[in-house]
Amino acid sequence: MRGSRVAALLSGLTAAVTLAACGVPPTGVIETGEPASGMFSTSPQRSTAPTVSLFFLHDGNLTAYPRRTDDAGNFRAVVRLLFEGPTASEAATATTELPHLTDAPRVSTTEDGSLSVQLLGVRAPLNHQAMLQLACTVAQWPLTGSPLPAGEAAGGAARSTPVHRSVHVRGDGWKMTESDYACPVALQPRATQKN
Repeated sequence: MRGSRVAALLSGLTAAVTLAACGVPPTGVIETGEPASGMFSTSPQRSTAPTVSLFFLHDGNLTAYPRRTDDAGNFRAVVRLLFEGPTASEAATATTELPHLTDAPRVSTTEDGSLSVQLLGVRAPLNHQAMLQLACTVAQWPLTGSPLPAGEAAGGAARSTPVHRSVHVRGDGWKMTESDYACPVALQPRATQKN
């Protein structure tokens, strides 16, 4: 026992001499104040813009492209975004059959919730794919006029109460109507059964 005490005493003495040789002065307990309680950032918080699904074509198939926009609740602004076409990053996979417009489309709703779009200066009727792009983009709005949350849009989970809408499009000397019945709707996932 006596040898282990001597060894411990020598070890402590060696550590003290080493610290003193390094210039570390011996001190007592140092009071530092309150303990840290969390992190604080002075940078402004970013708000996440809502997401809306714009329908473009991917290899000829109607496909929802989620787009963040502060105007997600404004169907007139969203229809204008759709006519502007894919962004530079979306254009790697997305195409559109909608014409490039020189004037913004005039958009309004009817009493039954259908959408009316007037295209000034467009002489040729839209093809079927272009009409579906419009109908499917509009399908994400319930009759109140505000879009469903992202993930419940036509490209996301199936809507709990399907409300079908029509889009009425008028150009110079022509008019067409398209329903959203042909829009792609993802199936709800099946519950897994445990045996």
